[in-house]
Amino acid sequence: MNDCFNYHFSGEELIESPSLVYYLDRIEENTDRAIAMAGGAERLWPHAKTHKMAAMVRLQIARGIKRFKCATIAEAQMCAREGASHVLLSYPLTGPMISHFTNLRARYSKTRFWAIGDDLTQLEKLGKNFTAASLLDTLIDVNCGMNRTGVPLDDLENFYLCAAKIEGLNITGLHCYDGHLGISDIEKRKAEVSKITEKVLKIKAFMEGHGIENPVLVMGGTPTFPFHKETPGVFLSPGTIFVNDFGYSQKFQDLSFSAGAAILTRVISRPSPGLFTLDTGHKAIASDKTDRGIIADLPNAKPLAHSEEHWVWSNDDIPQTGTVLYIIPSHICPTTALYPGVHVVSDGKLSGYWEVTARNRLL
Repeated sequence: MNDCFNYHFSGEELIESPSLVYYLDRIEENTDRAIAMAGGAERLWPHAKTHKMAAMVRLQIARGIKRFKCATIAEAQMCAREGASHVLLSYPLTGPMISHFTNLRARYSKTRFWAIGDDLTQLEKLGKNFTAASLLDTLIDVNCGMNRTGVPLDDLENFYLCAAKIEGLNITGLHCYDGHLGISDIEKRKAEVSKITEKVLKIKAFMEGHGIENPVLVMGGTPTFPFHKETPGVFLSPGTIFVNDFGYSQKFQDLSFSAGAAILTRVISRPSPGLFTLDTGHKAIASDKTDRGIIADLPNAKPLAHSEEHWVWSNDDIPQTGTVLYIIPSHICPTTALYPGVHVVSDGKLSGYWEVTARNRLL
């Protein structure tokens, strides 16, 4: 990652380590760039799972973004509480989550709530909580090839015909997440998106022919966002780009978004020549990637042993014990969830502290 940004700030010596720092200037720039790319804030339906913060929701609402996608009941409540006009819970509702969601919808009547589903039995259970006078807006979750959730593209027509009969639900469109298209090559990624879009638009036409006027399409994530924006009428649901991380910056260099978060860490030991240890262990950074992060100050340093509270690195020049360094995480979403809050820096100075509001599953 070629990033000459100075992550250090005035007063960093007073901050405990490890701590997560959000850089407001960069986050605002990323948000404004996403809005410009989308052709307007009204087309964006961004995911709140990246940050889980009420302060971020307020920042985006202030810029005209009014629709939010969520993974948990807590995130959905947070967005509704902050005044979101639309909240999509893009996670299959099962067990007690159905009643939690039903109560949430009743409590925040000014917000239009949306659910997704890919199983007729579960959708029937969901529908029993709603009446013909107060139908629940529901999108069919589409398996675009990721094989995580969703109805296979080839089965969508029959599934829609069955789902449309379920009482209590207003089946009004499709939720299409293509997270498997993590292809660095921009032309290959674009070609794969085009294949999916072609099939989805055929399903949309089928739904229109069976009574739905202008079906809602919520499509894509960060890597495919630049391509889905070319399809008129599609809502775009990137998440990571508003904060961004080392993983996306490294893999998708066509995305012109800056890393807006870093972990403030300190050198706690120099156990052997050529080695130094940081206080950023597994509990301080997401460990779901092989390359978990890069030290902005020492981009050539190599990560070695990583344990609960320690991270050993090698480098030609070894920083002194106590030195403050900054790690750009490879995956900011689960990294943020490890912290109760983040320090916020603006114009090189500490400007505030944002609680990770929806860190837990329920508020």
